[in-house]
Amino acid sequence: MSCRHTYEDYKQTADWLLSKTKHRPTVAIVCGSGLGGLGNLLTEPDAFNYSDIPNFPQSTVPGHAGRLIFGNLSGKPCVCMQGRFHFYEGYPLWKVTFPVRVFRLMGVEVIIVTNAAGGLNQEFSVGDIMVIKDHINMLGFAGQNPLFGHNDERFGPRFPPMSDAYDKEMRSLLLATGKELGFNNMREGVYCGIGGPNFETIAECRYLSKIGADAVGMSTVHEVVVARHCGLRSLGISLITNKAVMDYDSKATANHEEVLQAGRDSAKYMEKLVSTFLQHLNLNQV
Repeated sequence: MSCRHTYEDYKQTADWLLSKTKHRPTVAIVCGSGLGGLGNLLTEPDAFNYSDIPNFPQSTVPGHAGRLIFGNLSGKPCVCMQGRFHFYEGYPLWKVTFPVRVFRLMGVEVIIVTNAAGGLNQEFSVGDIMVIKDHINMLGFAGQNPLFGHNDERFGPRFPPMSDAYDKEMRSLLLATGKELGFNNMREGVYCGIGGPNFETIAECRYLSKIGADAVGMSTVHEVVVARHCGLRSLGISLITNKAVMDYDSKATANHEEVLQAGRDSAKYMEKLVSTFLQHLNLNQV
């Protein structure tokens, strides 16, 4: 495993991107499986393949395009990741979260993190949109944390709190936006981040449900930990793309194609929700 990125590596990437685009984003959007269409909504776009960006990892997962797009969405200057990086791809977490600190050095203030997730809460249905109010960091419990190792005070403190990881005002605004749009599938709940890439066993799903998780996935938590460490306001949105199997008599099984199809089916709702939310978002108040 190579050594961790230095502050200068992050700055090199941020400076390179700023030199290639006229946009100066204040909002970053991370698109989960099947949700990359958000990036196509940006006007006056400047797009970069991850393979062309200095120090950037590469996305290897179906449903993740691997492009960084700059542009405007609902009057807000944005940068959008069409595809993210995952621990299960073989990347250490400090590399998975590399873009987050780059965004901070570019002037981003707010990060919106989306994902496809399995529904643990039995009241949730496929297609529901869950506003994340909190998370359970299972990899963190196992000693895998993107902040592990030397702390650079230029990004944030050694021991950052996570009790306010998901911005309360933005969560309320997003729920109100969903209500305004007439979406009756808006939920709020706790997201549990696991390592993957296998889907969970029935016993694991039952356990996660009992410890308070409403949805489970293989991303998001690490990005939010680093975002909060470096002072970004964070908003998390899970699209429930499959129901977790909780019954030993069930013949249902989770699969990635099901996840992608559910993402495609609900993409327009997510796109409308996020774009309308950004119309209402006053960056001076967050």
